[in-house]
Amino acid sequence: MSLTTKACLAAQAKEKPYKLSDGGGMYLEVMPNGSKYWRLKYRWIGKEKRLALGVFPTVSLAEAREKREEARKLLTKGVDPSAAKRQEKRQSIIEESNTFQSVALEWMDIQKDRWTAGYYQKTLRRMEMHIFPHIGNRPISQITPPELLECFRKIEKRGKLEMASRAKELSGQVFRYGIQTGRCERDSAADLRGALKTRKTEHFRTIDEKQIPEFLKELSLNNARLFDRTRRAVWLSLLTFGRPGEIRQACWSQIDFDDALWRVPTDIMKMRRDHIVPLSKQALAILREQKEETGHINTDYVFPSQIDPKKCMSDGTVNRAIQRLGFGEDMVAHGVRALARTIIRERLNFDAEVIEKQLSHKTKNPLGEAYDRTQFLDQRKVMMQEWADHLDSVVVQKNMVKV
Repeated sequence: MSLTTKACLAAQAKEKPYKLSDGGGMYLEVMPNGSKYWRLKYRWIGKEKRLALGVFPTVSLAEAREKREEARKLLTKGVDPSAAKRQEKRQSIIEESNTFQSVALEWMDIQKDRWTAGYYQKTLRRMEMHIFPHIGNRPISQITPPELLECFRKIEKRGKLEMASRAKELSGQVFRYGIQTGRCERDSAADLRGALKTRKTEHFRTIDEKQIPEFLKELSLNNARLFDRTRRAVWLSLLTFGRPGEIRQACWSQIDFDDALWRVPTDIMKMRRDHIVPLSKQALAILREQKEETGHINTDYVFPSQIDPKKCMSDGTVNRAIQRLGFGEDMVAHGVRALARTIIRERLNFDAEVIEKQLSHKTKNPLGEAYDRTQFLDQRKVMMQEWADHLDSVVVQKNMVKV
């Protein structure tokens, strides 16, 4: 005779445990302390076994019967319900310990040797602000593309389209690491290709060739009354194509005056690899002037902060200098690189690959990064000197004061 919910509720505790059968091997076991447990008795390979189905009334009579039927289906397929339950529990534990956040932090820890400390912290902040609050506690194997898209849509709604794209890229890297380490089977971010809004690419602003004479005039005459070291930082940007962060973080220990080279270390390079910059005679002159001004200061920075010499020149100094020179609407510090690339290609006729190497842009090279660091060095030495001479010629042609 089958049980009823009323009968289950009415069952009272006795001195010893007793059972109320529901049929099909399932029964309610009532304990002396009043607790009531659903059990399923079955035979597996000739041996009697029991499977716990839950506690009544948390697990209702109807739910217990459903679990009984699920167990019976497993038996018909030749699967031991107890073993299946243990495997399910193990899988749940694995998934709980393999959340997106835990896998992401593990992946980031591996990248530490490749990334700068600043880039690591920036990436961690992005994760903590934009990704972890939404999917951080979810098992990485259970995160679906729609769930991931919802996370990115929240970033888009705040107008941060580039950040949404970056979050998708970061998530994809975490998923791929999860696949490699057996924590998930697919990259949910890969299924979102084309699903995010994009903003038209805006290149760094820069002046055109016709504006160079006026720019050099203002820089040379210094009517804007810039600090001398700030002016030299602008000049070095022009003469080396260095990114703003590379210029302001340059150190004397990286400068080789004898070989006329600036060896920029991996930790301040955007591409996370060493970069060798040939120094023209004009660039060396600028550096010697800077050395003369700051050589007595106890710092390795070429351009130390005016306030705290132990720190380098602050971010944005060169951009502010360009604004004070009157070219803020037309040019940013990073735009110097595009300006030099255009003129060197069109006026000085150097190969694009040589120029790209000087700009530290990644190019295809089957010989690997170790060789790639010095590739075209001889050609680049010639190119950088011709570029500096070209700027000098503009100064002379316009009867301007040379630096």
